Amino acid sequence: MAPRSIGRRHASALETLSITVEEPFVPLFEQALMCACETVGIFEADDAQKYWRVEGVKDTGFKEDELENALAVARMLTGCEAELERTPTESEGWLARTYESFPQQNVGKRFAIRGTHLHGAPDQSRLTITLDAGIAFGSGEHGSTRGCLRALEMVAYRKPQRILDMGCGSGILAMAAAKLLHRPVLAVDIEPWSVRTAKLNARLNGQGNLLDCRFGNGWQTEAVRAKAPYDLVFANILARPLCRMAQSLALNLAPNGTAILAGLLYSQARMVLVAHQRQGLVLERILREGDWATLILRRRC
Repeated sequence: MAPRSIGRRHASALETLSITVEEPFVPLFEQALMCACETVGIFEADDAQKYWRVEGVKDTGFKEDELENALAVARMLTGCEAELERTPTESEGWLARTYESFPQQNVGKRFAIRGTHLHGAPDQSRLTITLDAGIAFGSGEHGSTRGCLRALEMVAYRKPQRILDMGCGSGILAMAAAKLLHRPVLAVDIEPWSVRTAKLNARLNGQGNLLDCRFGNGWQTEAVRAKAPYDLVFANILARPLCRMAQSLALNLAPNGTAILAGLLYSQARMVLVAHQRQGLVLERILREGDWATLILRRRC
């Protein structure tokens, strides 16, 4: 769960969409905008942090039917009838703002997330992951991404051999694991454009030989089933899908295996934790990055 882009640049007109909702409804409306938007971000809408603005950028007229259907589902599930606001956006201005808002991100003790637009040599004391700021999502500034990278540092000493990034998005977590652990990683996403972008990012970072990027439907993906069980699983998705997938995760996690779960607000952490505890997983640690939580879970022997 991170700011996303579909990895394309167009000369066509862009528009910015925004919708303001209460905190518990943020994930569903973020997911709705992500079905059509070039990039999606979440911003505080009031000082009390009760309301949040979910904002996305898309090509004008792109995937309108999919967007309306996704918003209708989000409104039905939440009972929130928040209106969608639209503002024309200049393509060049948006890209310039994207560059300006994407400085190098140092995460934890080991990682640096760096845009291709930045000049100068990277910091040799950190493992650098390079992304094109024009197509970057999951670029390291989002609390869920940062939490997962910090969690990876904490569990790296276990030297996991079989690693899965479920819902890989940009592939940033898979690349981080490959760079830190020097092990192959299976990266899977239900969105074809995410898989394409993850492949491009893997090649950009010299990780093409370690990342196996696949399109698939979660735990039903043939490649996922074939390579199970896993010593380490990332799932940076959304709270409710994580709960639904808890049983499948437990069944596919090796004894003493570790799961790093994110994409959930801190207020949703207990709901996700209970769903996994029911499957026999135990909590090792909860990390907090702003309003976002990352769970580190372990399967007993």
